[in-house]
Amino acid sequence: MRKLSVKNILFIILILGFLSPFLVLGYFLQIYTYDISSLVDYNPSQTTRIYDKDGNKIANLFDKKHRYYAPFEEIPPHVIEALVAIEDTSFFEHPGINVDAIFRAAIKVIKAGRAVEGASTITQQLVKNVLLTREKKLSRKIKEAIYALKLERHITKEQILERYLNEIYFGHGYYGIKTAADGYFHKRLDELTLKEVAILVGLPKAPSTYAPTKNYEISMGRANRVLKRMKVLGWIDEVTYQEEIASNPKVYDDTLTQNQAPFIVDEVVRRMSKKGMDDIKTGGYNVYTTVDLSLQEAAREAVKKAYELSLERIEEYKIKDQQILEKDPTWEIAPDVNTSLLNGALVSLEAKTGNVLAMVGSTDYEKSSYNRATQGRRQPGSAFKPFIYQVGIDLGYSGATKLVDVSRTYKYEKDGEELKWQPKNYEKNYKGLISLREALVHSRNLATINLVNEIGLNQLLKQLDKFGIENLPRDLSVSLGTISLSPLQLAKYYSSFANDGIQVEPSLILSIEKNDEVVYEKEEVTHFITEPTQAFIMTSILRDVVNRGTGRRAKAWGIELAGKTGTTNNNVDGWFAGYSPTIQTIVWFGNDDNSPMHRWETGGKIAGPAFKMYYDSVLKLYPQIKRKFDVPEGIVEVKVGKRKEYFSNISKPPRVEKELKATEELLF
Repeated sequence: MRKLSVKNILFIILILGFLSPFLVLGYFLQIYTYDISSLVDYNPSQTTRIYDKDGNKIANLFDKKHRYYAPFEEIPPHVIEALVAIEDTSFFEHPGINVDAIFRAAIKVIKAGRAVEGASTITQQLVKNVLLTREKKLSRKIKEAIYALKLERHITKEQILERYLNEIYFGHGYYGIKTAADGYFHKRLDELTLKEVAILVGLPKAPSTYAPTKNYEISMGRANRVLKRMKVLGWIDEVTYQEEIASNPKVYDDTLTQNQAPFIVDEVVRRMSKKGMDDIKTGGYNVYTTVDLSLQEAAREAVKKAYELSLERIEEYKIKDQQILEKDPTWEIAPDVNTSLLNGALVSLEAKTGNVLAMVGSTDYEKSSYNRATQGRRQPGSAFKPFIYQVGIDLGYSGATKLVDVSRTYKYEKDGEELKWQPKNYEKNYKGLISLREALVHSRNLATINLVNEIGLNQLLKQLDKFGIENLPRDLSVSLGTISLSPLQLAKYYSSFANDGIQVEPSLILSIEKNDEVVYEKEEVTHFITEPTQAFIMTSILRDVVNRGTGRRAKAWGIELAGKTGTTNNNVDGWFAGYSPTIQTIVWFGNDDNSPMHRWETGGKIAGPAFKMYYDSVLKLYPQIKRKFDVPEGIVEVKVGKRKEYFSNISKPPRVEKELKATEELLF
């Protein structure tokens, strides 16, 4: 603690001389007892920063003031020198006020008849910004001086500088020098050139006037005066001065939030709120996400382009309807589709970890910020079929197993009334007998329902429970995917195929730090579903879906992809759910009011191209990515008819009942 000198006390008495001598001491003591704890125990609001998996900033989150906090140890010496040189040269000598400077300023005011020079120290400026208003009254200046004297008795000079450099406004919405360095120059404090430092320390005098984003030349002139002052004081040499005077730093004119992925940011906020972190916009968190910003942009573009292509097809469908009507007067033209209600979503995850790489919740965030990838619940339709077929494969079925593809009528009772259900294939035809592989490749509804009957509904539901799927319908409609799921939920369940039989819980946040301490860290949650061999058999079938089945529009050249289309009754929803050897992706499209899309708009047509466009971008961004699926140990490849088929010790070749080893000896 520093004691007030007699000289300083006399100065206070003099400037309060207009008061009655009997009140001077009382007035001084009254102000001196005011609370300054907000500066002593300084704890300002701080901006939360969200980063992608590679450390690229996704966004800033703040309430009223955008501020990054820099402790004194983080502030380079030349920042302190430049600040003191231009604002308060005797900062380290005075007790909070500079008496000599005040007298000099007073004399100039008297001579000029107006205020021509200020005399506030750095300490006084800090006090004014935090504790007082900006009103130009003598009473405020008196309080400012007394508070400054008191503050310097409670905290060190270094602490005053730390508070000043974190509190003061630097223009453009930036509070604190660390914030300004990042905003104007995209640099850390220790990366700043001396000219950039001079620009920053010159700002607090008149932030609007000197902001380099508004008045670049004026800002450079102010910075040059800072450099000149440093040279005059002998703190920099002539060579350095000339070099820095000649430099013209690049200045960025960014938005404050810098929000590059609004759906990601909204979801991060939602998840942090669920964890009880209610000070998200003031707590100064560093949030490290799983997101890849490059893939996030690729996903956004894929959804947008697929949406635009769908709108173009609507016009083509109208022409096609008219052409058919001319040939067939009985043709019923499809009703007009409200294209303004069409929307889409995409979520992409790393197959092994469940880390969310990209998440897009609508075709345009500015038009709709509702995140359909996490909050929307829609029926997956045929995209659900692989779970039913996986149950069959785990029970010993193989791709070569024959299924019955014929129509049947099912009777059931509802509210005391007997009703009939007669499902059909999308193609309105029947194959009689069809292999399990071909049934799924071509999404045959009747073969799927008959598979369920073969397995037994109760047995199927029991086996489906291992996937952890909630609210499954407990009737045959489960065959056609009549459960409501979000794209992210479906992605979780599809990881059972993409990750060799191990289901992975999706994750968006890797870790969260506050005050350099880790307050949250991701824990990987996995669940065994099936053996790698059985998952591979499913992958081999879903690979055929893409190569020659209903998912042909999802095929991206140069990489193996597996997946399944999904189109619900009356073309209400269109899905493509699939994966590469390392990345799984779910795409959904539909009208927000659950009304039908056009009757020719299917999951393969609308969602498949978005999937393809996304993986085309993946290959351009990461050409080294793994491109072929691994064949796990224990898989036997056999030619059945004209096609290759895969078998294991669970899914054995047709008509062979011996152990797998004996089967291998027999075949090879």
